[in-house]
Amino acid sequence: MAPMLRLYNTLTGAKEAFAPIDPAQVRMYACGPTVYDAAHIGNARPIIVFDLLFRLLRHLYGPAHVTYARNVTDVDDKINARAAERGITIRELTDGTLAQFHRDLRDLGVLSPEDVNVPGEPPRFIEPRATDHIAEMRAMIDALVAGGHAYVAEGHVLFDVPAMPDYGRLSKRPLDEMEAGARVEVAPYKRSPLDFVLWKPSKPGEPSWPSPAGIAEPGRPGWHIECSAMSAKHLGKTFDIHAGGIDLIFPHHENEVAQSRCCFGTPVMANVWLHNGFLQVEGEKMSKSLGNFITIRDVLKDWPGEVVRLTMLKTHYRQPIDWTLRGLEESSRVLDRWYNAAGDTPAAEAVPDTVLDALCDDLNTPAAINALHGLAGGGSDEAASLRAGANLFGLLTRTRSDREQDQVAAAGIDVAAVEALIAERRAARAAKDWAASDRARDALAAMGVSVKDNKDGTSTWTVAR
Repeated sequence: MAPMLRLYNTLTGAKEAFAPIDPAQVRMYACGPTVYDAAHIGNARPIIVFDLLFRLLRHLYGPAHVTYARNVTDVDDKINARAAERGITIRELTDGTLAQFHRDLRDLGVLSPEDVNVPGEPPRFIEPRATDHIAEMRAMIDALVAGGHAYVAEGHVLFDVPAMPDYGRLSKRPLDEMEAGARVEVAPYKRSPLDFVLWKPSKPGEPSWPSPAGIAEPGRPGWHIECSAMSAKHLGKTFDIHAGGIDLIFPHHENEVAQSRCCFGTPVMANVWLHNGFLQVEGEKMSKSLGNFITIRDVLKDWPGEVVRLTMLKTHYRQPIDWTLRGLEESSRVLDRWYNAAGDTPAAEAVPDTVLDALCDDLNTPAAINALHGLAGGGSDEAASLRAGANLFGLLTRTRSDREQDQVAAAGIDVAAVEALIAERRAARAAKDWAASDRARDALAAMGVSVKDNKDGTSTWTVAR
């Protein structure tokens, strides 16, 4: 029997046994990118973490019984401003940015809809775009107004927060405390400072659609309503897991909960809420002003996607992560060791219990990685188990020889020259000519090659960093 999956639920503040609404149709939603600029390395963390959870759910329940929706925000103030700044249309900006995002994720080993969806069968990975779901947003807004949960004011539609007594349940913020701490200067058309926008007028040059709630002028949706509309369409009014970064708990996820529950009359929007911790760079908050703002593409220019992926997963997803050069170097060495240990051995049919048990304990990736380390020094059975466990992580997906060829090609190394120097070094060592052996070793190091002498008298080499 598969181990019991336990997840830390932000909604309840406790680690709980995961019990899907329908084990034959497990449903998960994650907040995806706002496509106005190249994604930074902090954006990669939730994508990689929840890609691992998707893989784990597919392993536990079967690929045909898990549906994952990860949205794309392609209507937003930042998008409007960036498109105007570049002198291109909003669609040109969002299409180009999304295409680059997809290339980044492919290099990071993140599953895409093309990887999992089977022609002729219901899609199991959906990537809904906000602008393709305006009709669903308008319908929700009309329902919220009709139910007395939202109101129209000066061309806007706003959610009436005080009308929902347990608003703040997800973020653990009591309504009366939020009202006391609200900003003094707020839009005059708001009944309460806490009320948030569901729909607003479009400015000249901005995208617009026919407005809901009887508003004559065209407009566009607020930010929060899109996820409520898209998750409801693709996963249902109530679903199993909603995931995202810790910075989204308030106000974004809190507002999603309010909209969805009041629109559909449900006690919850999602049963389990997962949130990943913040990312820092070399001990500091990442920001352009500090000069440490790093895009995913920047990192991938210097490091293979597997190294980036492992570095991201070495820290438990709920803990803050410090993104450092040292951490990347360590991950590279770990992968070298694992590839050498796995060789070209195919993966075992079963994922090792030690790895699976750790991942089922609230995605305890540090413990699972330690279990993989323990498999990296054994025989062929352990090599097969190592590859099976690493494959679940989205790692060791190539053979050792394929990876070595990629490393050599990326480094522009002359393979013939390397082999000649290794042969020269081997001959020098056999003749006990240590000076000549050292010269050959230094020449290899200058080429960026690291040589390992094996117990059987052979030597293997890898591209060093």
